[in-house]
Amino acid sequence: MLPPASIPKPTLYLFAVLAAFIVASVVGAMWLDFPLLYGAPFAFLLVFQTIVDFRKVFYLLLACIPLSMEIYFPNGLGTDLPTEPLILGLLLVYLFYFAKHFQLLDGRFFRHTINLLLFLHLGWILVAVVNSNLLLVSLKFFLAKCWYVVVFVFMTGLLIKKEEHFKTLFWCVFIPLILTIIYVLVKQYTYGFSFEKIHKSMYPFYRNHVSYAALLSLFFPYIWFARKWYPKRSPKWWLLVISLLVVLVAVQLSYTRAAYVALVMAAGAYFVIRFRFTKLVLGGALIAVLVGFGYVLDNNKYLDYAPNFEKTISHQKFDDLLEATYKMEDISTMERLYRWVAGVKMSTYELWTGFGPGNFYNFYKEYTISSFETYVSDNPEKSGIHNYYLMMLVDQGVMGLIIFLILTFAILIKGEQIYHETKQEGRKRIVMTLLLSLIIIDAFLLINDLIETDKVGSFYFMSIAILINFDLANQDEAHQNVT
Repeated sequence: MLPPASIPKPTLYLFAVLAAFIVASVVGAMWLDFPLLYGAPFAFLLVFQTIVDFRKVFYLLLACIPLSMEIYFPNGLGTDLPTEPLILGLLLVYLFYFAKHFQLLDGRFFRHTINLLLFLHLGWILVAVVNSNLLLVSLKFFLAKCWYVVVFVFMTGLLIKKEEHFKTLFWCVFIPLILTIIYVLVKQYTYGFSFEKIHKSMYPFYRNHVSYAALLSLFFPYIWFARKWYPKRSPKWWLLVISLLVVLVAVQLSYTRAAYVALVMAAGAYFVIRFRFTKLVLGGALIAVLVGFGYVLDNNKYLDYAPNFEKTISHQKFDDLLEATYKMEDISTMERLYRWVAGVKMSTYELWTGFGPGNFYNFYKEYTISSFETYVSDNPEKSGIHNYYLMMLVDQGVMGLIIFLILTFAILIKGEQIYHETKQEGRKRIVMTLLLSLIIIDAFLLINDLIETDKVGSFYFMSIAILINFDLANQDEAHQNVT
């Protein structure tokens, strides 16, 4: 420890100011009976660190993603703490940085094909907002989308450019994620790993078992490829190998059917990307969906799939749920179908610009068909359509859906190209990691609305930014080799 005389005076002054601020905050919180003041010193330190080096605050945000909690205030306002305040703060930081250092930024990042399509996607959302049936709801949706894009695409593009940056990102998320998994597994153990009490086990870090399973699944490729960073049988290698098994067990015990399917799809996608079949598979999938839609809409054939109201119930055991799923008697599956039918019907009334972003819940009930109704169709939790692609169709119209599909396909097709153009083995593995994670997210979007959540949307947008940065790095290396 330095003797007092050797401590620089500015440091002593700063320490004195901080000490006085802490004392004032504690006294103020006690005197005014306002507990939030206890957090003022931490806010002070956070602002100070942001001024000194906001990269560390960005990494703090990443570490908070698995730990974030949904908080609802008495006035009905909800937020994710601490991630949402950090996102808003970093939004302001990036805008200030952009204004001050505009000429130093790489314009190719913003002009990249994927980013141009992302801008088109945002532009059409704005068109849908202007034509929204409920302007304020849609405007809030658009603003939230913008700050996600600014922080997780633009700031990620600024900060995560090299393999070592990605490794830091990985460890910032990995450590708190594993801690939350252990927490959930311990709680599940106390409940006897009951499927009935799965949501209680997730509290307070995850909204439900789907959010939990989605984060575990999309991060699984990160852990799988991170093993390659360390020598076999080294401590970190063993940590990652054991963590892979823990994550797989946790996914199994999340009782989330979408997670099982998504991980299997990712395993198949690895070979699709390796052998350059992405365009073929995407084309086949699109044709299959169109044929499927044509089949169920022909002579209203979809009405044949209406559930039996008395048999479509909740199940307390996971085995019963799986059996009910293929018998079309599972309440969550049939409730989704109830909303999907309403969503398709809604789209015919507002074909081009939709009802407005975020407006499905506010209008869907008058478009429902009673024969598809279930015991939970009153929807007290005000949840959405549970299919992101249909949500695009309902909220933003057919053009919104087409633009989002083009963006999705372009990311995967361009990502495959980036993978095969990458010469550095470490960077190549990261590209594959990002693509498989994106495919898992895309699979979850078939039965959930997750892009606008911090635990999934953050990884979706960060993957876009890192893929673009690695594509630019490949271009720079190719140019250097030519010259």
